[in-house]
Amino acid sequence: MASSLRLSTVILPVRRWHEGGREVWRRAEELGFHTAFTYDHLSWRVPFRDGPWFGALPTLTAAAAATDRLRLGTLVTSPNFRHPVTLAKELLSLDDISGGRVTLGIGAGGTGYDATALGQEPWTARERADRFGEFVPLLDRLLSEDVVSHEGAFYSAHEVRNIPGCVQRPRLPFAVAATGPRGLRLAARHGQAWVTTGDPKLHETGTPAESLAAIGGQIERLSAACAELDRDSGELEKILLTGFAPGAPLDSLDSFVDFAGAHAELGITEIVLHWPIADTIFAADQKLFERIATEGLAQLG
Repeated sequence: MASSLRLSTVILPVRRWHEGGREVWRRAEELGFHTAFTYDHLSWRVPFRDGPWFGALPTLTAAAAATDRLRLGTLVTSPNFRHPVTLAKELLSLDDISGGRVTLGIGAGGTGYDATALGQEPWTARERADRFGEFVPLLDRLLSEDVVSHEGAFYSAHEVRNIPGCVQRPRLPFAVAATGPRGLRLAARHGQAWVTTGDPKLHETGTPAESLAAIGGQIERLSAACAELDRDSGELEKILLTGFAPGAPLDSLDSFVDFAGAHAELGITEIVLHWPIADTIFAADQKLFERIATEGLAQLG
C-alpha cells in the first residue's frame, strides 16, 4: 500500500561533478529527502538550452557512488532518444551499483529541443503515445526476464540477455507520468507509481483551487484505470512534480505546509521540489528550501 506523504527533490544536471555537483547530491541525502531525481534530457528549455547540461544516467551512477541511503531516479525518461534494449542494460547496471536504490520515472516525451535531436521529424501526441505503449511493456520484460525477443511496430529485441536481473525484484520500480487515458492504463498495468505535474492547461493561468480539482480528477481517472485491471489504486504511489502547477510551496514554510496538506488530502503520496537554481524559474531561497526539507512534513502532523 502507498505510504504517508514523502518529500523528494529533483536536481537538474547543470553542475560539473567536481565543481559542486557531487556536493548537491550528498546534501540531498543529509537533508533526508526520500528520492533525488534528475531530468533525462539531452538539453532543456531556455536558459538551460545554451548552458551546461550533463547526462542523466552517468550523473545518477556517480550519485549512487557518492550516497548511501538516498533513492535515485529519472523524472522522466522518454522514447524521444531512448531504446528499450540499451536503456534496460544501463538501468540494470545502475540498480546494481546503487544497491537497489533506483526508480525509473518514464513518460511519453514532449516536443522540446531534444525531441528531434536524432534527426527524426517531430512526433504527434498520438505517435508519442503509440511508441510509449510499446516502449513500457517491452522495458518491463527486459528488466524482468533473463532473455527477451520482441518484434514490434517501433522496437525490436533479439535474444537480449539481462542477467542477473535487477537487485530490486521482480525489477526496479516504474513511476509512469501520464494524464491521458492510454498513459493512465500503462501506469495502472506497469507502474509502481504515477507522476503528474498537474494539468498543463492550468500551468500558466490557472488558480491553485483549479489545479487541485484537476489533479483530483486525474487521480480519479487513474483509479478507474486500475479498477479495469482489478488493481487497487492504493498500490501506486502518486507523485507530484512541483514547479509547474499553480501554487507557491517554496515561498515560506507555511506555504509549503498548506500546499502539501491540500495535495495529500487528494491522495498525493510524494511531493518533488526542484533544487534551487538562481536566475531561473527554479530560483528559491536555499536556507528556506533546506528548512522545508527538514521541518515541512513534521508540520503536517
